[in-house]
Amino acid sequence: MTPQRRAWRPALAVLITLALGATTAACGGNDDAGESKTLTMWTFKQSHVKALQKVADDFAKESGITIKVEAYGPDDVFVTKVQAAAQTKNLPDLIEVHTNGDDLTFGGAGLLTDLAADTAADQAWLSSYRADVRQDGTVTDEYYKKSLAQDAKTKGIKLGQRFSVPLTVGTFGIVYANKQRLTEAGVTAAPTTWEEFVADLGKVKAKFPDNGGVSIGLKAPTTGMEWFMQPMAYGLLGPDKFHALWGKDKAGTFSSPTGVQALETYGQVTPYWMPGTQSLDIDAADLAFAQGKSTFDIGGTFTLAFLAQNGFDANNVVTFPVPAPANGAVKNLSLAPFTLTGVSVSATVKNKAGAIQFLKYLAKSDASATFAKEALDIPPTDLGSDPTAAVGPALGAMIKAFGSGPSAYNPGDTSYKPSTYDGQAVASVLMDYTPLAKKSAADVGTEMTKVIDTFWAKQ
Repeated sequence: MTPQRRAWRPALAVLITLALGATTAACGGNDDAGESKTLTMWTFKQSHVKALQKVADDFAKESGITIKVEAYGPDDVFVTKVQAAAQTKNLPDLIEVHTNGDDLTFGGAGLLTDLAADTAADQAWLSSYRADVRQDGTVTDEYYKKSLAQDAKTKGIKLGQRFSVPLTVGTFGIVYANKQRLTEAGVTAAPTTWEEFVADLGKVKAKFPDNGGVSIGLKAPTTGMEWFMQPMAYGLLGPDKFHALWGKDKAGTFSSPTGVQALETYGQVTPYWMPGTQSLDIDAADLAFAQGKSTFDIGGTFTLAFLAQNGFDANNVVTFPVPAPANGAVKNLSLAPFTLTGVSVSATVKNKAGAIQFLKYLAKSDASATFAKEALDIPPTDLGSDPTAAVGPALGAMIKAFGSGPSAYNPGDTSYKPSTYDGQAVASVLMDYTPLAKKSAADVGTEMTKVIDTFWAKQ
């Protein structure tokens, strides 16, 4: 589906070995030291340590419970650390996890506490989260069925169990722009239509011919297709015609006039790609923007923290969602958020009540805003009609881009695609049209449809 990203890697769960299953019996039940006033939390995100510790220190003043936050990264190192700790019965009390990924794998192996009863017993806690992410971390029917597969890494989970609660949310399809360069090029406001966006690209490129372009990690071709083209096409066509692009009826596929229209509209960005962006991975593309080699960068809500870590001033960024064409079928295009990371309670927690108390504290609007501003990540809580006041303009603009229902592009919805679909194969074909300009939109649309047909044939 989507290339694995720093902050959203549910497929990382495949790295967990069957050795975890052997630790289940050893990790069953909470430590008898139920009144411990010192808890430990592990995260795989270095950018979250300072933010989590700040919230934890505020929590300590209120509760008397001290929480020490430690980071182990990158992801594979983190997984190895959890494996080793499970085998020695030395797990931390709290663990930041990739939601609907390693939380389910760890939970199925018996390493985590089932939080279903705790969240059900406190509806005020659950209602603190946005409605569209409130159930993330729960074993739904979809995830339970997947766990029954022979090679599933989530074996052992049961329907209705909950192994994490949301900590950060986000989505793809966010455009980052250098505010200073936009101003110098005469662009004073973020574009609200695709036409305005393309016009702004032209203005900036004219002012900055050497570094005014767009960067994206096209070494993973799905970034261009799923983060950039698809949100625009959804706004252009509306849900039904958009879904039909991946269907069996040739009247609506990428090879149809509707599909070619979507591709040609996307192709309007071709003159503005940063030279060589097709050879850059995601981090390198973001670094190009941070280093001033491009003026626009396409990513997700999670990109801001990475840019700041690499020296880009967050106050010099304008963020906006990939816009829909002015005459598109969706007049108020928004982006559906999903939970990126959550927090789990280990099965060996020394003070379950204290750990649960901290999770509830994290869900408070003021605590989540504190975390967000420090981590430059979006919290799962509802920050009201003016999130900018709580978390600043860059994060606030991204939160305002969130939505639900038929007007929201949801990158997590794959129900209209064949079950064997491989986005990489289709997106690689799209590269020949843009940025490489080797083939026409019509020719590429025909080839994309042929590839999609092969997946339908395998069902």
